[in-house]
Amino acid sequence: MNSIRSSAFPIIGFMFMALLSLGYGQQAPAPAPTSYGMAIDQGIAYTLMMVALAITYLMH
Repeated sequence: MNSIRSSAFPIIGFMFMALLSLGYGQQAPAPAPTSYGMAIDQGIAYTLMMVALAITYLMH
């Protein structure tokens, strides 16, 4: 009986530690870096295309 208690204590201890570690879980991922450079470039490109289209329309 004493040997069962001595071997059960470490097993129960490891199970308890495993349950406690589940509470931490994974942390939220870091937010993606934001860069609006590409969006600004695309906006400028669309504006220039509209200006070119307007000039072409007025020339004809």
